Amino acid sequence: MKRRSFLTNAAIASALGVGATLPTEAKPKKKTFIHHVYFWLKNPSSEADRNKLIEGLTALSKVPTIRFHHIGLPASTNRSVIERSYSVSWMLFFDNLAEEEVYQTHPIHLKFVADYSYLWEKVTVFDSEEV
Repeated sequence: MKRRSFLTNAAIASALGVGATLPTEAKPKKKTFIHHVYFWLKNPSSEADRNKLIEGLTALSKVPTIRFHHIGLPASTNRSVIERSYSVSWMLFFDNLAEEEVYQTHPIHLKFVADYSYLWEKVTVFDSEEV
């Protein structure tokens, strides 16, 4: 390979981030943060109230720091260790705790609480960080 074509290829590879890189400070490992919320509706037998809450959670899923979300209803499983008294569950995955904290104060989240909190009588949250 001629020197000129080598230098051209090296410059292109460098611009694309290909090839050897200079040592950099190690990035901290992502520690996935899971925020799992269980809602007990004031009117647990009301399908309309359940659907209204699901509508609100669907809108809430637009907060940009949410990496994955899951809206769920109690499964039909029946063992002594399974809690099935809640109405709707809301599980969120974030890249880290800081991203979850952005979610907590995001205008979409604040609007959700203001617009839909009349539906529930109890909320329980389980937060966990990756080991």
